[in-house]
Amino acid sequence: MQKLLVILLFLLHSSAQANPYTLLGACEFVLDSQRIQEEGKFAIEELQGHYYAELPEDAFTPYYPVICEDDVLNITLYHPSRRDLMAAVQLINARTGGFRVVNGKITLPELNAVDVRGLTLPQARQEIKARFNEQIKDIEIYLSFKAKESNKIIITGLVSPPPIAADGQLRLYEVLTKAFIPPTANLFASYVLRDNLPLKLDLSRLLKMGDMNQNIVMKGGDKIFIASPTDHVAMVLGDVHAPKRIPLLSGSISLKEALALARGIRFTGNKNHIQVIRGNISCPRIYTFTWDFVVHEPNKNLLLIPGDVVFVSRKAITEWALFMRELEGTIRLIPAVELINQISK
Repeated sequence: MQKLLVILLFLLHSSAQANPYTLLGACEFVLDSQRIQEEGKFAIEELQGHYYAELPEDAFTPYYPVICEDDVLNITLYHPSRRDLMAAVQLINARTGGFRVVNGKITLPELNAVDVRGLTLPQARQEIKARFNEQIKDIEIYLSFKAKESNKIIITGLVSPPPIAADGQLRLYEVLTKAFIPPTANLFASYVLRDNLPLKLDLSRLLKMGDMNQNIVMKGGDKIFIASPTDHVAMVLGDVHAPKRIPLLSGSISLKEALALARGIRFTGNKNHIQVIRGNISCPRIYTFTWDFVVHEPNKNLLLIPGDVVFVSRKAITEWALFMRELEGTIRLIPAVELINQISK
């Protein structure tokens, strides 16, 4: 029993001393880059620890929203001879903003209250037309939602246009074009929320490549976040000429290009110890490269993603030289300190 306790304590101590990070080589970085090439945005998101909800089966299927309490309907009526009735309906639309659903019903001129709650717009149109036909033949009815709280699509972030109404036919591409998104927007980092979960959609592929596999039918309550140019960045730090943050509008950049934007490695930098730190800071993945490997590997195999930190350490001889310089300064101060002590006595 005592031996078992000793072993258990040893294992606990060993686990407590375990590194809170994962050390990887250049080959693993190349494999991750190839996966990014094949799978695109969602390989990058998974490497960052982000996960998205799969698209529902009916994501591309148009639908008709049903009429609910307090919805406001815009109703247009046409009849070849009853211009007075047409004008009365138009006047109500203009003065009151439409026909509000109260207790599940709407009231029109020359017609008793019509129960429309729970009906789609085509169904409500047929119901109203049937009721009018009991008195007036050859009448045509046109309905649309003037206001429907539950059917609003909200766009936030870099742009914040007024909410857009989802009518069951409106698709993501149309919503984005109505929002007048500036060309500087980071579409890669933008996303669509449904039921507070990000959907597996790539807005960059939709707008820049015309990929209609991203063009879902929008629903009421959907939220679209448009990211700013600096929302997703990689950083180059350490012994480089110009440490900097690099915006990643397309989701990735090659390691060579990032080092070039930082104006290269200083002569004091250790070219045999270039590191990329990726992932959650509490448990990151750390890849280590040599300059020779970076130079000879194609750009597509050396992809940085948002959140990556490139760090170039100093050469050991540089650290030693700095240490000696500081030590020399300290030694020079010793006589001055002794003199001050003598004067103060």
